[in-house]
Amino acid sequence: MTPRGAIEEADLLDLWRMAARRLDAGREDEIVDVLMDIDRRFWQRTTTTFESWRLADILDAASLELGLDVTDAVLEEAATHHLDGWTEHITHDPHAVPVVRALRERGLRIGLLSNTNWPRAFHEHFLERDGLSSLIEVRMYTSELRYVKPHPSVFLDTLAALGVDDPGAAVFVGDRPYDDIHGARRAGLRSVLRASPYVPDYDVEPDAVIDELPELLSLVDCWDD
Repeated sequence: MTPRGAIEEADLLDLWRMAARRLDAGREDEIVDVLMDIDRRFWQRTTTTFESWRLADILDAASLELGLDVTDAVLEEAATHHLDGWTEHITHDPHAVPVVRALRERGLRIGLLSNTNWPRAFHEHFLERDGLSSLIEVRMYTSELRYVKPHPSVFLDTLAALGVDDPGAAVFVGDRPYDDIHGARRAGLRSVLRASPYVPDYDVEPDAVIDELPELLSLVDCWDD
């Protein structure tokens, strides 16, 4: 999947700016600064309390801080403009479909766990577009959960949804050493790091490191033996 760091901050800025213009063109810069600051503050929870959050939480906080109904303005802009605007920026690895299909053919169950403040429908749009939604049986978004990765509970919630009782029988693949690998190991899962230049490093040892998704197939076959 595309890591958050690979998506230009300018794309998020566009959404905030369009909403700010709708709310009060004379306060556009002030509103944008507040929205960006609140978004960063919520994301910082990943390294402190691990509490999850929804887009609605950001908008509620901004509405309170600015004394404006930010929620309606942002959701209207997102619905009418921003989803299509992000389409070209949000892409999936070209190997994702064939690799996930090959894993399914091996009899494995596939789940997705994403740290996000966006609603499910936003992500489902792109999974459906790229032919992944029918291949991924369980799709978990932290905007619907109490915590975010690396909190162990979200990994265990995902396993429960997949019907997996033993975390040691599961493998988590991610590109973030802290959120994904550290989190998966704490929850008792095997972990595979897909190396990425877009995310910060963290002192944790994954069970394996891959550069490309197809390498995962030989790993799984080896572990299955």
